[in-house]
Amino acid sequence: MTTFDFSTAPERTGSDSIKWRRYAGRDVIPMWVADMDFAAPPPVLEALHARIDHGVFGYADPWPSVLEAVVEGIARDHAWRIQPEWLVWLPGVVTGFNVAVRAVGQPGDGVFTATPVSPPFLHAPANFGQRLVTTPLVNRDQRWEWDWPATEAALADGVRLFMLCNPHNPVGRVFNRDELGRIAALAERHDLVICSDEIHCGLVLDPATPHIPIAALDESVARRSITLMAPSKTWNIPALYCAFAIIPDAALRARYKRAMAGIVPHVNVLGLTATEVAYRDGGPWREALIATLRSNAARVVEAINALPGLSTTPVEATYLAWIDCRDWLAAKGIDNAARHFEQAGVGLSDGKDFGLPGFVRLNFGCPPDRLEEGLARIRRAVAG
Repeated sequence: MTTFDFSTAPERTGSDSIKWRRYAGRDVIPMWVADMDFAAPPPVLEALHARIDHGVFGYADPWPSVLEAVVEGIARDHAWRIQPEWLVWLPGVVTGFNVAVRAVGQPGDGVFTATPVSPPFLHAPANFGQRLVTTPLVNRDQRWEWDWPATEAALADGVRLFMLCNPHNPVGRVFNRDELGRIAALAERHDLVICSDEIHCGLVLDPATPHIPIAALDESVARRSITLMAPSKTWNIPALYCAFAIIPDAALRARYKRAMAGIVPHVNVLGLTATEVAYRDGGPWREALIATLRSNAARVVEAINALPGLSTTPVEATYLAWIDCRDWLAAKGIDNAARHFEQAGVGLSDGKDFGLPGFVRLNFGCPPDRLEEGLARIRRAVAG
C-alpha cells in the first residue's frame, strides 16, 4: 500500500507563490488564498516529467484518454454519467462563470448569488454591465443554510442567472438533495440558468454529506445547467490552468462557446496532462489528503470555538474554515480582524471581500504542525 506524507511540505518561501510572497521578509504564516502547501500527487508529477521529456509543445486539443479519465472520474466519484461532448474546456473556473454571465444575460440583467461567497462571484456581473443580486446565507445552529423566502424575492429582480457555489466557499457546506431540489425548482419557476461552481467537489470531508452535482438531479435541471469543475483544488494544481464546463444542453452549450470565442485561450497542455492522471490515478493520494484535512478541520473547529468571541462551524468540504470574529471585535474595539491577525503573524482572508465583514477565512491545507503554529498565533492575538 502506498503511503503519502502530509506532515511536511516543500519550502515555498521565496518561490513564485502569491500566497507566500504576500508576506515576504515577514514572520507571517500565509493561510489565506485557496491553494494548499502540499506537493502534487506523485503520478501527476511523473506524467508531467514524461510530457516535458518529450520536448515538443505544439498546439494541442484534449485527447481521447483525457476525456475518458474525466468522464469516468465523475461517474466514479459523483455518480453522474456525463457525455464527452458536454465538456467545454477552460483555463479556470473563474473564467467559466464570467463566460456564463456573458452568455446568459444582457446589460442590466440580474445575476444572483448567496453571500458570503468567493470574491470573483461578486465581481463577475459588473464585468459585463449586469447587476449583482444577493441574499445572505443564515447560520442556524452551527450550519449555514438558505433563506428561502429572501432568495425567492431576490430572484424576482430581473435575474437571469443563478450562480451557485457547491461545495460552498467559504462556509464549507455541501448542499443536500433537498436544498438542491429547491434551487432547481426556483430556477424552473423563474426560468433561470444555473451556473454551479463545483470546484471543491473532490474535497468532501464528511462522508455523511456526499457531493451531488445539481445537474445530476434530473434532465430538466440538466438542461438549464452549466457545471464548472477542475482538478485544481483537489490535487493542488491550480497554476496548471485546466478546468471545464459540463453543459448537457446543446443550445446552451453553443451560446456558451460563442461567448468564449476569440477571448478564452486554449487550455495548457501540461494542465491537460495533469488532469488526465489526477482523475485516473489520483484517488489514493486524494483519500490520504482527505484524512489529513479532516483531522485539520476538526482541530480548527475545536481550537477556534474555545476562544472567547470567536466561532466557526463544522467543515463538510474544502480546506477552508469560516470564522466569525464579530463578538471579539466588538468587545475589543477592533475594526479589522484580518489586519489584527496579520500583525500577530498569521495571514487570513478578510471576510469583507466575501461580502461579510467581521469574518475571516482560514486555509488549513497545510501540515498539522504549521496549522498548530497558526492557531497558537490566533490564540495569542485574541488574548492580547
